[in-house]
Amino acid sequence: MNRLRIFNKAADPAPPQNKHWYSLKASGEAEARSIEVYVYGEIGTWGITANQFVRDLAALDDGVSPIVVAFNSIGGDLFDGLAIHNALSRLGERCTGRVDALAASAASVAVCGAHKVVIASNAMLMIHNPWTYAAGDAENLRKVATALDQAMEAIIAAYKAKAPNIDEVELRRLVNAETWLTASEAVALGLADEVGEGVKVKACLGQGGALQRYQHAPQALLAQLDEPPEQPPVPEPEPKPEPEKPPIVDSAALALLITQSCNTAGISSLIEPIINSTKLADEATVNAAISNAKAVRDLCVAARLPEFTQQFVASGLTAEAVRGRLFDKLVSGGGFEIDNSLPINDDPAPKTQAKQPDTNAIYAARRAAQTGVKA
Repeated sequence: MNRLRIFNKAADPAPPQNKHWYSLKASGEAEARSIEVYVYGEIGTWGITANQFVRDLAALDDGVSPIVVAFNSIGGDLFDGLAIHNALSRLGERCTGRVDALAASAASVAVCGAHKVVIASNAMLMIHNPWTYAAGDAENLRKVATALDQAMEAIIAAYKAKAPNIDEVELRRLVNAETWLTASEAVALGLADEVGEGVKVKACLGQGGALQRYQHAPQALLAQLDEPPEQPPVPEPEPKPEPEKPPIVDSAALALLITQSCNTAGISSLIEPIINSTKLADEATVNAAISNAKAVRDLCVAARLPEFTQQFVASGLTAEAVRGRLFDKLVSGGGFEIDNSLPINDDPAPKTQAKQPDTNAIYAARRAAQTGVKA
């Protein structure tokens, strides 16, 4: 394994609803400037990476303005969460972490890096053990278990940095039990400093499907997410304008555009799926499909499953839908599977060995050419 990815996940994965957004903004004049960062979504490859977070924040940070980092996240990659934790810690007293609805697993680690943590009165903080998926022999899996134990110590250290007076035995018990803390409980433990104004959880959570991955997600919270969304009032229908004549489409030009763009991007294998899925409707549709195909390819390569790229593009899946499919493929099974049989379908085809030269036949052919006698 080149890299051990440690997640915070339990039970069988449910299809995520893929509603996430991430934004930074600076407001006010130079003398009264403030910076707000919204980490709404999964942390890591599937959403907001630490690299993206640190780069974007550095581009806005002037070194003196107060910074508020608002979290609403089910968690994700632990190492990215730890990196964000340390980035917030380096900001010192001018950094405030705000839990708007949920800071679960890796997100709870990240927010605890802030000097001050304010949690909404109806928000929650969830802490639990690290989790990963692995394959290999017994020695490989022992190394994975050791890495998980070390990751657990990193989690404990992150929480204790925020709450140095917390009882470590009790903290480890809570982490091991996958504990969902209310705002008041988080403050009592020292993982938050202040209870803020409540917000409507259903309105901003937007991650109900993914939330069901956890073993002990509060039923009251899941019940809110199961409620049908509020329907906006239906406006009065406006008079229909005269239908416009459809534009004339040059199919050959669009096919050439797809071919050239795919060759340039190194995705020539996706030319036919893009042509079939767009039906060469118009230039806007074709350009959107090419951009989506590039994003799908990048996601499959990042997940080390490039062989699924063509299938996903041919099916017309968006990059958001592909995130969920890849996550399910990576973590499906929920445990270790030991199999000593040779892989059949998943390994790359064996390399074709070049035929070794037959020296005797070569010499015989040379003699025959010189003497005119066939051997």
